[in-house]
Amino acid sequence: MLTISAAFVAKFGFDLKVAAAITLTLFIVKFIGVAFYFMELKKAHVFWKSSVLIFVSIFLAIVLMIV
Repeated sequence: MLTISAAFVAKFGFDLKVAAAITLTLFIVKFIGVAFYFMELKKAHVFWKSSVLIFVSIFLAIVLMIV
């Protein structure tokens, strides 16, 4: 569902920054969902949970500053 939503965002021809922000937001939601569900991060130590969230935040900030 999230991948299809990202494809629609790319297809509708939004401004580059808006499309990048929406696509990255969908990517972050998908990444966190996969990490916490399939990698069973919800049962992991607080350090690992916070490190994944910090990594995602730093990645998002860097990519949005470039675009």
